[in-house]
Amino acid sequence: MTGIQEKLFALQDTKYREFQSKLMPTVDPDTVIGVRTPQLRKLAKEIAKTEEKQLLLQGLPHAYFEENQLHAFVIALEKDFERCLAEVERFLPYIDNWATCDQLSPKVFAKHREELLSRIDVWLESDHVYTIRFGIGMLMQHFLNEDFDVKYAERVAGIRSDEYYVNMMTAWYFATALAKQYDAVLPFIENRKMDVWTHNKAIQKAVESYRITQEQKTYLRSLKIKK
Repeated sequence: MTGIQEKLFALQDTKYREFQSKLMPTVDPDTVIGVRTPQLRKLAKEIAKTEEKQLLLQGLPHAYFEENQLHAFVIALEKDFERCLAEVERFLPYIDNWATCDQLSPKVFAKHREELLSRIDVWLESDHVYTIRFGIGMLMQHFLNEDFDVKYAERVAGIRSDEYYVNMMTAWYFATALAKQYDAVLPFIENRKMDVWTHNKAIQKAVESYRITQEQKTYLRSLKIKK
């Protein structure tokens, strides 16, 4: 057992492990230790300042889910954009679950959106489920406010996949986009630019949002496709 693994097992909560495992059907329960996210983030900050950082980053593939989480959190703390991007690229093929994918959120990306865009295009073309999901997530996180362009929504709407975790992220993207860029994004719903499941899921998630008005929710419900 490595030093990092020993630290993780020292933080183990077996009841939380049982709960967490049920939320991640793609992850072997035997690889889940059961460490809460705040504790993982705290440990990541400690590791990022020591020589263990390189041991963690170079230790792919990891044996445990929490090692992947730590890996994501350590990368997210990297302040050099090029170095951070390189580590993200190296790590993405090893991500095997939605939690690690969605919690990989480098802070430095917000300051380098233009450079990030070209990489997002590559990620969206990937054959790897969680690389595509990550790309959509980056568009949702960084390009739905002042840097929004309808062509980004077109890019996401054009994705066709049989993968639940890709389609769910697409639905989440459009629900968030409706909350932030309603007029620009509404035509994607009105004109049925997505497959039926993703279309309906986007509407469902949008009407659950407090950022959507009651009038908008009523109209969106009317656009649901009946199977």
